[in-house]
Amino acid sequence: MARTQSQSRQKQAEARERTMELLREIRRIEIQTSRIVNQHLAGSYQSCFKGQGVAFAEVRAYEPGDDVRAIDWNVTARTGVPHIKLFTEERELTVMLVVDMSGSLDLGSRTYDKRQVVARLAATFAFSAIRNNDRVGLIGFTDKVEVFVPPRSGRKHVLAVVSRVLSHEPESRRTRAAAGLEYLARLAHGHSVAVLISDFVDALPTERKRQDEAQGFEHALKVARRRHDLIPIRVEDPLELELPALGIVSFEDLEILGLRDRFLDLSPRRAKAYRKQVRRERERFDKLMRKLRLETMSIRCGDNWEQPLVHFFSRRARRMRR
Repeated sequence: MARTQSQSRQKQAEARERTMELLREIRRIEIQTSRIVNQHLAGSYQSCFKGQGVAFAEVRAYEPGDDVRAIDWNVTARTGVPHIKLFTEERELTVMLVVDMSGSLDLGSRTYDKRQVVARLAATFAFSAIRNNDRVGLIGFTDKVEVFVPPRSGRKHVLAVVSRVLSHEPESRRTRAAAGLEYLARLAHGHSVAVLISDFVDALPTERKRQDEAQGFEHALKVARRRHDLIPIRVEDPLELELPALGIVSFEDLEILGLRDRFLDLSPRRAKAYRKQVRRERERFDKLMRKLRLETMSIRCGDNWEQPLVHFFSRRARRMRR
């Protein structure tokens, strides 16, 4: 009995410690991403993403130089004085974070694992959105959608979204990015900014028997691109890009590296073949992004993840102003 009580207290203490560490990590992310938003992205975000249209604001008297196409003929006829219609941009946007939550995100050979990097990227977009009174929602996927948080605004809502990204225990260990995009297509009928964050492990399989998965991913991208402002972000760890030559190795979680054999021969020859395979998969992914004219980012664990975001926002803001 005493032993059982002791074990119960130990489990409770461990649960409290995990909760406290989660809260500390969320707070670190909030401080870090809020700083980036306030210092670097505050002006760029609004320039980057347009509202859903324009809304009528008011009517005023015509002045020389005004666009004659904006003349309100009904008011002009009624008053006998030319008037024009003024419009304002409907700024409110919905930002949907379509986030990979599969087991492969637990890989981390640097300061942060991929899940922590994904949480920071999601938080940066989310805090940028609520700073402009936009709404933020979450679709979390593995090979199916496991998490959905409806779009809302406000700091507490964003912190809850970040918490779900960090703490979710995936039911499936596989990854299928098309699942998240298909859910988005069924869910959102209007325009939104869709930020797709994943490591895209096995998104474009080369095996002939699984070509339908690659075609499904491409089709889902095309549908999402037509309806939404789609931003794919690839998160990678150096370890999965270049496996060291370690001989015969046993892997505990194969989905992390997109592998299927529990025991692998990582001789120099096999390690070199793996690097070539990874390079081919990355080239195919980049080629698909160019084909669909999707502007994407690649963030590598251990590198500065803030700078690519700042450059993305700046580059996009300049393009939108042209």
